[in-house]
Amino acid sequence: MKIDNVRNCSFSEWYPSFRDVTFKSKVIKLPEEFVEYLKTDGVILPDSAIQNTSGETIAAPSFQEFEEQLSECIKNLGGQVFPKLNWSAPRDAVWVSFDGTLKCTCPSDIYLLLKSSEFISHDIFQPFDKCEDFDETKTYSVEFELILKAWYNVHAAYEFRCFVKNNALIAITQRHHTAYFEYIHKDKNNIISDIRSFHYHVIENKFPDSDYVFDVYRRDKGKLYLIDFNPFGSVTDGLLFTWQELSEINHTDNSKDPIFRHVESELAIVPDPYAQYAVPKDFVDLSSGEDAAKLIDLLQLKTQSQGAETSSDEENCQDKV
Repeated sequence: MKIDNVRNCSFSEWYPSFRDVTFKSKVIKLPEEFVEYLKTDGVILPDSAIQNTSGETIAAPSFQEFEEQLSECIKNLGGQVFPKLNWSAPRDAVWVSFDGTLKCTCPSDIYLLLKSSEFISHDIFQPFDKCEDFDETKTYSVEFELILKAWYNVHAAYEFRCFVKNNALIAITQRHHTAYFEYIHKDKNNIISDIRSFHYHVIENKFPDSDYVFDVYRRDKGKLYLIDFNPFGSVTDGLLFTWQELSEINHTDNSKDPIFRHVESELAIVPDPYAQYAVPKDFVDLSSGEDAAKLIDLLQLKTQSQGAETSSDEENCQDKV
């Protein structure tokens, strides 16, 4: 996987060529000041203010023109949107949303998800770190973009991840691999047939790379929508495949059926990999003992809290006397 492969999977690179077979979307160039805002620590929403531990008021940045643009796009896309940056959606931050989804109805919903996501941070800070031609001594320019997709209530059972190597479709897996869907096993042959046809007629020789990953939504028999492209490499989740397995599959052309994997019973369900992101990182550091400074701060806070409670109890006793 090289840097150019990753760049080719950036949404605005492929969307013009596949606009007719994917969900309606808007691409918005991110202002430099908003990118800097995403890089800063902490979650402070624009046009709000908080107090730090010293009691000082910290004013949040304001992006009035950008926010107006967002509001207009949300309105034009039906009032409900799915957000992502060039490559990633903030799926690891879904726990902060009110309804447990990535559905956004206003700019503040988008801000909160983007600021809470490690996936988004990776897009901004390290988009090419897994590439074989990456040089950490160099600076790579990226024009960051926010993509807003019209919101659809997509059923998780109808999403699939497809792996292409040397322009041959070699493997398919259900995209939500932590759940069992009975229909997938029953309709397996039709699913494979439809995805092979979609790849042959819609994608093959139209995407610039020979190795890549694409996600599709199969709404019904013969009715498929393209969701996204991803690089063919470890930066992309192999789901029910390991990257070692994928690297060893060698189909010279599309005459062979791709290897198809799905969860075959409820007993085969695995834990949700995004669940770990619902726990604040500070808690993880404390429980693992990886950050001694945080442990000391916690003990000091606990001591102060106990001291305050003791003083309060003594005052109450004196009042009663």
